Amino acid sequence: MTQFLQLASDGFALGCVYALVALGFAVVYRASQVINFAQGAMLLVGAYLVSLFAAYAGLPFWLAVILAVAILAASGVLFQMLVLRRTLGQPLFTIVMITIGLSIAVTAGVDAVFGPNQRLLGDPWGASRFHVGRVVFTWVEVWGVISAFVLLAAFFVFDRYSRYGLAMRAAAADPEAALAVGVPVRRVHALAWGIAGAVATIGGVFLAGFPNSPNPQLGDAALLAFPAIILGGLGSPVGAVVGGIIIGIVQVLTSGYEPGWTGNNFYEVAPYIVMIAVLLAKPYGLFGTRPAERL
Repeated sequence: MTQFLQLASDGFALGCVYALVALGFAVVYRASQVINFAQGAMLLVGAYLVSLFAAYAGLPFWLAVILAVAILAASGVLFQMLVLRRTLGQPLFTIVMITIGLSIAVTAGVDAVFGPNQRLLGDPWGASRFHVGRVVFTWVEVWGVISAFVLLAAFFVFDRYSRYGLAMRAAAADPEAALAVGVPVRRVHALAWGIAGAVATIGGVFLAGFPNSPNPQLGDAALLAFPAIILGGLGSPVGAVVGGIIIGIVQVLTSGYEPGWTGNNFYEVAPYIVMIAVLLAKPYGLFGTRPAERL
């Protein structure tokens, strides 16, 4: 029972971080109907910037995170304004391929500039931990869960009660109709990319401390968060949260209980198996909605 509780708590903490990463996918898709395959590269750059500012430039960790969030948010806005804005009216496949190309280029660039070795994150938690009964918690897990819920709550408030949150939903529902009534669709798209960059940075910080240091393979974690947004439902922030937590728990429980005949890395495959099983029952995900069609 203790092992199960330990694995479940670790999986929940990891799932909350996956929820942040999945939220980045959801925000961009919700605003522009585009799946951003560069989310992992943004996460990678964010973690490396925090490492550079905190561990190597000697800045306070909180200031390093704020600077990295600001840089990634600005980079997301600039990428949308300078590159993706020129693709308006083009097939979505073209935009998806651009995000894939960006991901490959950025990941290769990080590897070329910083090298393949792990780096210090510069976080104040390190490997510090405490016990609740027989269950061990690390402080990076605790702060990861707290940060995830604070940021997700802030986004829900923004989405439901702010002017731009309403504009984002209108642009996602019908871009042409939104333009006709004065919604600044291009500005909404740029804002979505800015939010995705900021959220990716926070997700990268906690994934880098959970438990590895920043390294060029960190961006691959977004591939494990991707099933979360599909499982939860594309474009659904609630689905991103629920899907992320489910995927995190499934991954950690599988790694703890996987039988020997499945090999050593079956826990990396398990989230995709769960995703496929859910889609067979609910093709649009747990919180996805079937698009309206005229008969």
